[in-house]
Amino acid sequence: MRAIRILIYFGMLLGFINCGSSGKSQEEVITKVTTPVTVTSVRIGSINKIMNLTATSAYLKKNMVRSVSTGYITKAFYGIGDFVKEGSPLFSVKTKEAGALEKFAKDHPDFAFNGELTILAPSSGIINEITRQFNDYVTDGDQLCVIAEQSSLVFLLNVPFEQKKYAPIGTICGIILPDSTRIQGTITSVLSAIDPVSQTQSFVITPHTGLRLPENLLASAELIESLKDDTQITNRQCVLTDETMENYWVMKLVNDSTAVKVKLKPGIVTDTQIEILSPIFDKDVRLINSGHYGLPDTARVNIIQP
Repeated sequence: MRAIRILIYFGMLLGFINCGSSGKSQEEVITKVTTPVTVTSVRIGSINKIMNLTATSAYLKKNMVRSVSTGYITKAFYGIGDFVKEGSPLFSVKTKEAGALEKFAKDHPDFAFNGELTILAPSSGIINEITRQFNDYVTDGDQLCVIAEQSSLVFLLNVPFEQKKYAPIGTICGIILPDSTRIQGTITSVLSAIDPVSQTQSFVITPHTGLRLPENLLASAELIESLKDDTQITNRQCVLTDETMENYWVMKLVNDSTAVKVKLKPGIVTDTQIEILSPIFDKDVRLINSGHYGLPDTARVNIIQP
């Protein structure tokens, strides 16, 4: 009987020892749990918020080329969409008198009369409309084609009326074409009318480029909505916020394995950067850049990328 009791006590003792070892192991595992994170720094620099608006290309000056005589078009030197230089021949027109004398002159050389007039381009530009073709009969003053002057190319920027303060005359802005080409332009004037439907006002941007662009090309113009120099800047993804976007904070590293929550006041926010108005961080501070979502106010972390 005594031997049985000793065996029971011995078994219970082993159970307690195993339970104690298991608890200690779990405690060690919990203590060693860390979150892998990447870090970044806070830097002093400039930050600006860009506003993108729609701009449409247009030619402000268009020259209508007209016939200077009555007759038939015998030759058209250019087609629609072609670029012509000032003084280049556009059309040849044979007068009706020359046409009437043409057959008669074969038997009477003294009455030979060429009667062909060459109409020249009044300015350099792109032919964007042709109203008469080869062998058409035209009268004096009839429109033959329209030349859009290359030098008059502008972009009409559609600005909502409440945002026109961001587009004063003389502002330099970036223009992004549909093929991702970037050019610069200057706002030179503003039209006096407002679109009744969209309530936008058209501002004229003169582009700084020699590209031959078509009319009615949709582009995106960048205007600076806000700009600040010599301020604290960090990556936007460093900053976390609550559902109401009233409270903002970052996770700051106090050493290589511990991060703490620090509330802050944000300023200008862009797609990639954010301005920190307060608090003022040291220049060597490290903030968690990724892996910080859902961390408690104090967390153990493992830096996987400095």
